[in-house]
Amino acid sequence: MLHAYKPSLYEQLGSLPEGLTGEILNGQLHTQPRPTGPHARVESELTHDLVGSYGRGRGGPGGWWILVEPEVHFVTDQEVAVPDLAGWRKGRMPAIPDGHRFETVPDWVCEILSPSTASKDREVKMPIYAQYGVAYAWLVDPMRRTLEAYALEDGEWHLLGEAAGGDIIAMAPFEALRLDLGNLWG
Repeated sequence: MLHAYKPSLYEQLGSLPEGLTGEILNGQLHTQPRPTGPHARVESELTHDLVGSYGRGRGGPGGWWILVEPEVHFVTDQEVAVPDLAGWRKGRMPAIPDGHRFETVPDWVCEILSPSTASKDREVKMPIYAQYGVAYAWLVDPMRRTLEAYALEDGEWHLLGEAAGGDIIAMAPFEALRLDLGNLWG
């Protein structure tokens, strides 16, 4: 009897059609389409503000890598998340990997919520981030125009603060930056 070859989850992830992003979370392949306009705007604005202050040290302390949609391998090719944004202190990850696999746990992640991803981001990804020791997480909702910031303490997420609308915030781990949320929404 011949057995048909069954590609691994990671091989399936690698062969997704263009326009789909894939992740392997808790042993299951999850896919989602490319982001909407409001999502892309939030991602772009946050990247601009954080890279300037924390990546390049312009108006802030520098010392971080801030990246858009890195492929984070908590377990190589088996537990693979693609946060919307992720940040690493350069002291923990001195250089960006040459390949596409990021195997150093981020110090911070940001998920930009949409109606189709909010439950996955909250109920599946946040526990995975806690399990592997991501120190900070932000959840940003462009539709509600909110930002929630969390810190990991004793393996559990604790809410640091919530902000909305046009609030100006200074939130860990980026408290040296005064972030005007109004810029995120357009």
